Amino acid sequence: MDIALVLGDITEQDVDAVVNAANSSLLGGGGVDGAIHRRGGPAILEECRALRAGELARGLPAGQAVATTAGDLPARWVIHTVGPVYAKSEDRSAALASAYRESLRVAEELGAGRVAFPAVSAGVYGWPLDDAARIAVSTVREHEPQSVREVRFVLFNQDVYDAFAAHL
Repeated sequence: MDIALVLGDITEQDVDAVVNAANSSLLGGGGVDGAIHRRGGPAILEECRALRAGELARGLPAGQAVATTAGDLPARWVIHTVGPVYAKSEDRSAALASAYRESLRVAEELGAGRVAFPAVSAGVYGWPLDDAARIAVSTVREHEPQSVREVRFVLFNQDVYDAFAAHL
């Protein structure tokens, strides 16, 4: 499995699945989540609302993942995952690793070959960048692929890119 770094906009990636750093409501938000919902259009929100009306009535827990259509994005699917909010008083690194692991599990179930990830929890959720990059890269490296042959970390600025590059 190839692992690549891209400095850019995850909503422009021509891949099978784009991973959304979602909040537990699945109904859109800021950062990557808001960008994916805006660019992907109403079809994504419609499927997220259906999930909330059914199996995910309480929302998507941190560390879990679920797929929807990608709407107007160049990808085929959006895999929504919720990363944990960083807390100095509690080690939540297992939940962050789980967000990557579960996203890859869903990608495999879908038969996705190319998957684009953002830096989950490294934005408004406050995870220290170096640690977020370490957890992301090591978790993806541990994955034993079936259909997934490329993972792309699509990073929104040079500082984030550099942190991921240091661990790749």
